[in-house]
Amino acid sequence: MTRPNSPWRWPDCRVLPDAAPCALPPQEAALVVRANLGSDPRLPELASGFRPGKQPVIAKDYLAVTANPLATQAGCRVLHQGGSAMDAAVAVQLVLGLVEPQSSGIGGGAFILHYEAATGRLQSYDGRETAPAASTENDLRLISASDPSPLHPRLAHPFLSARASGRSIGTPGVLRMLEMAHQDYGRQTWSSLFEPAIRIATEGFVISPRMAAAIRTARNDLLRDPDASAYFLNPDLSAKSAGTALRNPDYAATLATIARDGAQAFYTGPIAESIVDKIKVGKGSDHSPVEITPGLTELSDLANYRAVRREPVCRPYRQTMVCGMGPPSTGGIAVAQTLGILEHFDLKAHRPSVVHSDGGRPSLSGVHLISEAQRLAYADRHRYVADTDFVPLPGLGLDTLLDPGYLASRAALISAERSMGVAKPGVFPSTQAQGDNTSEGNGTTHVSLIDRAGNVVVMTSTIESGMGSYHFTRGFLLNNQLTDFSFQAADAIGPIANRLQPLKRPASAMSPTLVFQRKADGTRGEFLMATGSPGGPSIIQYVVKTLVSVLDWGLDAQQATSMVSFGANNSSTTHVGGEHPDINPENDPLVSGLRALGHTVSTAAQSSGVATILRLQNSSDPPPFNPNRSRYMGGVDPRREGIALGGQPRLDQ
Repeated sequence: MTRPNSPWRWPDCRVLPDAAPCALPPQEAALVVRANLGSDPRLPELASGFRPGKQPVIAKDYLAVTANPLATQAGCRVLHQGGSAMDAAVAVQLVLGLVEPQSSGIGGGAFILHYEAATGRLQSYDGRETAPAASTENDLRLISASDPSPLHPRLAHPFLSARASGRSIGTPGVLRMLEMAHQDYGRQTWSSLFEPAIRIATEGFVISPRMAAAIRTARNDLLRDPDASAYFLNPDLSAKSAGTALRNPDYAATLATIARDGAQAFYTGPIAESIVDKIKVGKGSDHSPVEITPGLTELSDLANYRAVRREPVCRPYRQTMVCGMGPPSTGGIAVAQTLGILEHFDLKAHRPSVVHSDGGRPSLSGVHLISEAQRLAYADRHRYVADTDFVPLPGLGLDTLLDPGYLASRAALISAERSMGVAKPGVFPSTQAQGDNTSEGNGTTHVSLIDRAGNVVVMTSTIESGMGSYHFTRGFLLNNQLTDFSFQAADAIGPIANRLQPLKRPASAMSPTLVFQRKADGTRGEFLMATGSPGGPSIIQYVVKTLVSVLDWGLDAQQATSMVSFGANNSSTTHVGGEHPDINPENDPLVSGLRALGHTVSTAAQSSGVATILRLQNSSDPPPFNPNRSRYMGGVDPRREGIALGGQPRLDQ
């Protein structure tokens, strides 16, 4: 294991003076970023250790759950002051971009689901990055049509070469999305929501273990950009370590401009010019003088970017309605398909073999069935789901992919005695032949929030891989989101749905999810649960694990979030998170049992960051939902550094 160089703790919040009930909790044991288990190669960020003994947080009025204590505190204080869940989402994201820059920020994109309690309205927002208007389908592999050489820098793996180039950088969308959503559901002024992040950036914060590990891992790549190396590295070019005090006056100045002038100040003017200049850089710094292929983004790409309101993807599961994000996210469809397949199995009969405060140990049969269902969902995801503004879904779209008869036929392919290994996608009449896409990785974070009125926000945001493209300007990192497109435009079967096209949004696994009661007539009822996670293509697995843990196995918010991470992409490998204290990576009966069923098993540490909220209403309270009498339970992933904070419960009600 690697540990911080010196005893480390969260700061005493000198920047944001303590004010109950949003004070930071007593110091916890520092999160250990683990090296001994290795990182799952599918995951974009280093896997962390596991903080055992996390307890759920109970709140009466409002609750904020994020991946960083300072971000959670900022959101909690907005909620405490009467702000809406959407107000809190703005404040939280701006702080996360400062204290967790390796995962998300204003140089990236995001998806939001919002639930309005008073009306029952459910709305999703798409702030996914877009490809430049000048893009061509080979931009991630070749310098140009006239120079069909591989991208610079000339690295062995095309993803690594593209990622470090300007070609990987999509037009950021998170600020346009936040402004649109705030105009719809904000209560506090736009400018006031920037104050916590500006204050922390100006007065400083302490580098956390996860941020330090990300800097250390990316050190050689950060050297290419003089602005990045000046911020993240010491004068001797060593990586800044955990516990180091860090200020970011450039970020504070950038946020002050956007707070005053709105998101337009990011997409036009000096900030936009700095972004385009950085994307068009063609060589590294004096410390890393390697050629870098410039990107194709112009000022017009930023000026013309638009966030989009979209319809959520909702499907019944047992006695609930589960809602997620539609394309260009693939997560909502994949989660819905997985649950629709699992509905044909009695998962209560496959409960975890051990349940305790850290979630527990899933059963062999439970891991097998859920992993097989995920293989089938991922097969369809890789073949058919991309930005539907460019490539339609097969057949009748969602109605075809989520058709109960179709999902029943997929469930029938699962054997209790043997893994299918690699699943084949479904076949739909009159659908153009399409190739498979498996590109993807997300350096990502997730936020779950509920306000005094019972309004809920789940937001998953990203800059793609950890530290994004390593391009740094005006205090923030730029994404490498375009590497989520397929590097090949077609394969032997046909064109790939997720191929690069001008102004297209790359497919994503991000899966912000809301769960509701299902009324007797089958329609959506009261809010029950909010969850989501970072973790690249494994996000879908982390979210399904959490949903099943609550809805089928009866676990609480913290147990479901802490539960062993497991599941499968569409490959022969099934993943069982070896970072969990209930899993012995060297010799585990669950692992040997899966192998006996034909699974190839990896016990590499997982990098989930699940944030969950459950609504707890007294059993004596009659419907409908009454926010004045309800309590909420929050669970935060012990694999990252986050906490949950909220209004204190009143147990006499």
